[in-house]
Amino acid sequence: MPTTVKCPTCQKEVIWQEGAKFRPFCSKRCQLIDLGEWSEENHTISTPLTPEQAFTPESIEDIEAMLAANQEGFFKD
Repeated sequence: MPTTVKCPTCQKEVIWQEGAKFRPFCSKRCQLIDLGEWSEENHTISTPLTPEQAFTPESIEDIEAMLAANQEGFFKD
């Protein structure tokens, strides 16, 4: 069974797969609406990160390793 997520903008079900061009959004429209919300500062990160929570990757390899470590079950409930 494919993994599905809800579009953050309109809540439509989106199949999480490589071919889903705008994932986690269902469309370019929803992606741009979300971007606009962030640019207008209608979305914010509510709690600042502590130094222990902060992650500053040294290289693209660090980022790839972090993503690879979280691939299994990353979007599961």
